[in-house]
Amino acid sequence: MSDSSSLNKTCVVIGASHAGVNFAFTLRREGWEGAIILFDSDPEIPYHRPPLSKAYLSAEDNTQLDLLFPEQNYASENIILNLGKSVVSIDKESKYIVLSDKSKQSYDKLVIATGARPFIPPINGIKTANNLFPMRTFADTVNIQNAMKNSEKKRVVIIGGGYIGLETAASLKKTGANVVVLEREERVLERVTAPEMSFFFNKLHKENNVDLLTNKNVIEIKTVKGINEVFCDDNTSYFADLIVVGVGIKVNTELATKAGLEIENGIKVDETAKTSDVDIYAIGDCTYHFNPHYNRFIRLESVQNAVDQAKVAASAICGNEVVYNAIPWFWSDQYDVKLQMVGLSQGYNEVIQRVEEENEKCQSVWYFKDDELLAVDAVNNGKAYVLGTRFIKGKQQLDKGKLKDTKIPFKPTSFLKD
Repeated sequence: MSDSSSLNKTCVVIGASHAGVNFAFTLRREGWEGAIILFDSDPEIPYHRPPLSKAYLSAEDNTQLDLLFPEQNYASENIILNLGKSVVSIDKESKYIVLSDKSKQSYDKLVIATGARPFIPPINGIKTANNLFPMRTFADTVNIQNAMKNSEKKRVVIIGGGYIGLETAASLKKTGANVVVLEREERVLERVTAPEMSFFFNKLHKENNVDLLTNKNVIEIKTVKGINEVFCDDNTSYFADLIVVGVGIKVNTELATKAGLEIENGIKVDETAKTSDVDIYAIGDCTYHFNPHYNRFIRLESVQNAVDQAKVAASAICGNEVVYNAIPWFWSDQYDVKLQMVGLSQGYNEVIQRVEEENEKCQSVWYFKDDELLAVDAVNNGKAYVLGTRFIKGKQQLDKGKLKDTKIPFKPTSFLKD
């Protein structure tokens, strides 16, 4: 973008996590010469969020955040950080945002990267429970660690057996906690993985002495003298000095909704991350975007998606032709297990589980819809993850018989149909 087209213009970004921050630095690299101003209600210098429920939660020293970029980089790139500041409204006709202190900031281009927040279910007594926290921010991590340090019995109840719940369980177990996970569904990770993966992680946690209980619908929390008792609808109950809630998220679309932008399972954007307003873009967890590979609109809670969309939006704002066309990928660390996932498994009608010989903790699950490979979950198996990614991107046809045969090694051509 030439100096004349952007020099005196302002790009405002609401949200300074993975999407917003990567967008800002990419926008500068793409040639935007004008002002770049980020706002975020979190007072901390923008940091990596995935480690919070993994290594960070179990670390003895939590004074050093894993920053997305060193603080000095913002100054050197002339990116203005406004932290601990909440945006309350967007006036898209007059092109300015309003902050909670009623001050205004005008923009030429606006990027919404508001992400999502933990969903706190309407359980009786949840608002008055002692030491009850979600697991989303640095402050949540510090609160959980402080509660653990001040607890004699270290009894933890985690409500929700999704990835956040299981990662938190693994991390707190390392610190000596007595952990119970209460999952409402019939199996953990039911909404995101095949039964084979649920069975694997169920076994993994039980081997590490975590009580992982399914079909547990929490209906009430009673707190007496600082001790919580968590009641389920099957007449069971569990005492807890600390409760972590990990039952899902709510997408932060309120600003966009109030501004009159198109909303559908998130802020709806086109292939360049542009909203229904020509000067407003949206990126990251808050967006509902079209994925060409799967030929449908999706909303993803994924760091990589946030970074990919950030690059697309920055390039588009600077006048370059670019479209979003990424294969989603995710990861989870629990105990000595690294799970890498690529693709989206929704709609699968066949699963192939491949357990490598002599090591059951090295395995992979391959999701097919007829002959199309949709997704791969790889446990301690980087080769399966890399090859799965290649096969999905190339829409390559695989010989399922060869894939099932663990005597055939992982090579790029090992499993292709003749």
